[in-house]
Amino acid sequence: MIFNDLINNMILVILICLQQFCCQPNNFANSIMTHNCEGLKEPPFQGTIFINSDIVTPEDLSTFVGLTYNGREERVMFDRRVDNWITIWPYLFPALFDDSLQIEIQVNPEFGNYQKAMIQAEKFAPIIGQLPNELRKDIKTVWIHRGNFPFGGGNNNLLIHTDYSSLNYEKQGILEETLIHEAAHTSLDEYHSNDSLWFIAQEKDCGFISSYAQEHPDREDIAESYLLYFAVKFRSGRISSDLKKKIQLSMPNRIKYFDDQNYNMYPVLK
Repeated sequence: MIFNDLINNMILVILICLQQFCCQPNNFANSIMTHNCEGLKEPPFQGTIFINSDIVTPEDLSTFVGLTYNGREERVMFDRRVDNWITIWPYLFPALFDDSLQIEIQVNPEFGNYQKAMIQAEKFAPIIGQLPNELRKDIKTVWIHRGNFPFGGGNNNLLIHTDYSSLNYEKQGILEETLIHEAAHTSLDEYHSNDSLWFIAQEKDCGFISSYAQEHPDREDIAESYLLYFAVKFRSGRISSDLKKKIQLSMPNRIKYFDDQNYNMYPVLK
């Protein structure tokens, strides 16, 4: 009898424990449960920089104050034309912004002289100044070359190839949107690409905002998603209600993740 009572008590304890485990809230368990997707949703876009050319316009505020010519010195720069690092003596233009950030714009000497190089620096600096502080804070240099190759971000830098810019980004009116994308690589990737909360947001959204992000989830998802987060959060009056709804339905958890970061959005928000 004593043995049977002991067995019965043990069974009762096990049943109570199982009931408590199944019924009590568990944040980790819940986060995994909500990730159960029958399949990845098809990305609604190919690439986010092409969706809307009015997310940022030339009329928007810029923090750019001015630049000076600081001569030529040896610098190591990346050049997509050779797909490698090069060591040259570019023209140097320190650019100052009104939130005390400063960026050294390095212009390839192939442009001929410092006056022609300054034209390039003065062309791109005001657009860079339109980027929110959070996207500029880690940009230390800008490399400007000729060449028909896409822009790049990372390495505390923005990489610009002027021929590709004029033939593609400027022709399509998406130069500003492209620089948001590349600056997100420079100033956001390092902080968020390995964040467990970012991974959870990716899983909960059950898909990607673009095919480009889906093909390169570790490298492109933050930059692809941030531009459309920016559009929904800060430029919703410039996009259609259908586009806004599509973005919100496609990546609600990524939007919340970005919201939770409390980014410094000056001059977008003062």
